[in-house]
Amino acid sequence: MSKIVVVAVDGPAGSGKSSVSKQVARQLGFDYLDTGAGYRAFAIYHENNQQLGLDKMIAEYDYFISVDPDNPLVMVEGIDVTEEIRSERVSKLVSAIARQEMVRKLQFDDARMRIAASTKPGIVVEGRDITTVVAPDATLKVLLTASQSVRLERRGLEGAEPSVNILARDLSDSQVVDFITPAKGVSLLDTTEMNFQQSVAALITMIEEVS
Repeated sequence: MSKIVVVAVDGPAGSGKSSVSKQVARQLGFDYLDTGAGYRAFAIYHENNQQLGLDKMIAEYDYFISVDPDNPLVMVEGIDVTEEIRSERVSKLVSAIARQEMVRKLQFDDARMRIAASTKPGIVVEGRDITTVVAPDATLKVLLTASQSVRLERRGLEGAEPSVNILARDLSDSQVVDFITPAKGVSLLDTTEMNFQQSVAALITMIEEVS
């Protein structure tokens, strides 16, 4: 296990885990790893390399992600895809990609490698399966959640098409992970009644209590 402070944050879409995790990392001088960006990056790569089998895709995958919370950068095959991974098109592709076991293993291994390579006092890692599979020995493991109505409001997606809204992502994610009940050793942080600043402060307090 790494000697640095490893904070693993899981949670459903729209819970605020990305923005909260990034701000916490910024305030504490930690690295920040968004593993969801890795799935999105692979979705682009997969779309552009349909002629290859999945085994070959994974073997030849060229991927980089910055762990600096102030300088996000994601590259696939030497191309900056930092903005593209947040597009609606990629959002429609990523859930199906993320359910493939070979892709999940690729992302798990990549995340573990980047955690081990961190040179900061700590690293905040957020995304699916972080607390249970990727970093089960993390210093702090958190399930950051909020009610569905609050998550919809935060994303501004009320009335959006089912294929791209929080409800559809909840349904897709529920086939793979449990975002309702924290696993053993995972602390629950329900931000339903918290604003952004309060959510950040709550997570920092949890980190300080265990580190």
